[in-house]
Amino acid sequence: MDLTRQALKIHALLLKFYGNPTWRNPLPAVDELVSTILSQNTNDTNRDRAFNALQASFPSWEAVRDAPVEAIVATIRPAGLANQKGPRIQNVLRLITEECGSLNLDFLKELPLEEARAWLLKFKGVGPKTAAIVLLFSLNRPAFPVDTHIYRVTGRLGLRPDGMKVEVAHSHLEGLLPPDAYYAAHLNIIRLGREICAARKPACLKCPLQKLCPRIGV
Repeated sequence: MDLTRQALKIHALLLKFYGNPTWRNPLPAVDELVSTILSQNTNDTNRDRAFNALQASFPSWEAVRDAPVEAIVATIRPAGLANQKGPRIQNVLRLITEECGSLNLDFLKELPLEEARAWLLKFKGVGPKTAAIVLLFSLNRPAFPVDTHIYRVTGRLGLRPDGMKVEVAHSHLEGLLPPDAYYAAHLNIIRLGREICAARKPACLKCPLQKLCPRIGV
């Protein structure tokens, strides 16, 4: 199978089925970084509750950085794993301040892409998905985040080997699509995974990719 051709066909069919998607308004990169750390191992609703609580409780990210960790943990409890995420967020904010002098990541727009990615990945708690989300949605850089839905759907569609680790899937899937397709493909595959290609009972008869899927019903 020519995976590149298959990926392009899938992308085209999803565009026809769902249209050209738009996520929410882009967040500044530091906001997106915090939001994505909060999103780990939880759903969007709980992530947003915790993120909005942070913004309502503290006037700035500097205030979040400098607050007692107990106050951060209590505020973000709706996102789950607050005892891990609170110190992690504060640590990232402190390290950004130490390196940059302020809590602003706009300089990453000017770095070569892989340097920008590596800069984000050096922080504990920032993995390939988090880095790719910040790059794609806040900094308008070509990156393809792989979440649980994308990992599952691309596996079923044969776009990646079954045993491929999710960390490797980011670069693998980036190689199958042109950079200008990453944004729409990412959002449309997630939507397909949530609405049709569910983990336990995929609604295969409703899927626009039936003719391209080698594992209907798996």
